[in-house]
Amino acid sequence: MKKLINSPETVLADSLVGVAAAHPELRVDHVNRIIYRADPTRAGKVALLSGGGTGHEPLHGGFVGVGMLDAACAGAVFTSPTPDQMLEATKVVDSGAGVLHIVKNYTGDVMNFEMGAELAAAETGIEVAVVVVNDDVAVEDSTFTAGRRGVGTTVLLEKIAGAAAEEGRDLAAVAAVARQVNESGRSMGVALSSCTVPAAGKPTFELAEGEMEIGVGIHGEPGRRRVPLAGAAEIARLLVEPILADLDFTGAPTIVMVNGLGGTPLIELYVMYAEVRKVLDAAGITVARSLVGNYITALDMAGCSVTILKADDDLLQLWDAPVNTSGLRWGM
Repeated sequence: MKKLINSPETVLADSLVGVAAAHPELRVDHVNRIIYRADPTRAGKVALLSGGGTGHEPLHGGFVGVGMLDAACAGAVFTSPTPDQMLEATKVVDSGAGVLHIVKNYTGDVMNFEMGAELAAAETGIEVAVVVVNDDVAVEDSTFTAGRRGVGTTVLLEKIAGAAAEEGRDLAAVAAVARQVNESGRSMGVALSSCTVPAAGKPTFELAEGEMEIGVGIHGEPGRRRVPLAGAAEIARLLVEPILADLDFTGAPTIVMVNGLGGTPLIELYVMYAEVRKVLDAAGITVARSLVGNYITALDMAGCSVTILKADDDLLQLWDAPVNTSGLRWGM
């Protein structure tokens, strides 16, 4: 294992030191491992809180800032944060308008966020709404989930719900927008290699030189099947067709994200985006907005995922609204 770390035991703490040094617009609670906006939540604004295991950067800490999250709780690599972290973050970011918890559908995350919300309500009376993201069409149940995994739609949801909160919508309205995004977004990924968790020191799974895993999860969970390595055009078809079979995207504008899993260069992601667009164009799908890059990763895994969101005028307006985070920025 070759990684730019001091030790597997300190990689999260050391990374948070780097975040604090690089981004004065953020505040890092090193004890509770929470990243906040440096400026407190303005009075009357709904606060957005998310989090999860590290190793998916820039998700979630990279999306803390104006137009997206107010705070993100960081767990150890591929490990859920604790309820105490959620409780502390919820108390800090609440400004009286309530807090939306955005949770990817993994058993540990769902359980710990639920406990954190219950603790916050019991101790402080803060109103908490919860949206669980479950957009992965690859498998119905997996190693870490009951039901579908939460993957790429999380990025789009945090951006769109963040914009809704920024413009002053109340908690019920922000939660409704978030649920609409979740219900209208679908994702699927492919791995060309495994990731290596620092504490493990070896690849999570083995892929032969001429193989790829279709439908892989962002923690290295198995997908639908292992097949011979193919070209970008065939991979795009294998990812997009199951998404289109799961939800009717015709007759509406869409937002399409081609996301790298951490070990794939941008030149290859643009090759993939070109092929994804060909499949969508042939299917009569209208692409209104696009996003290409590394936004929800799996450490150093080679591969990519495709996310398609069925949008409307309101969602597009919220998508276009200004955002200023370390991982996503436009309009400011």
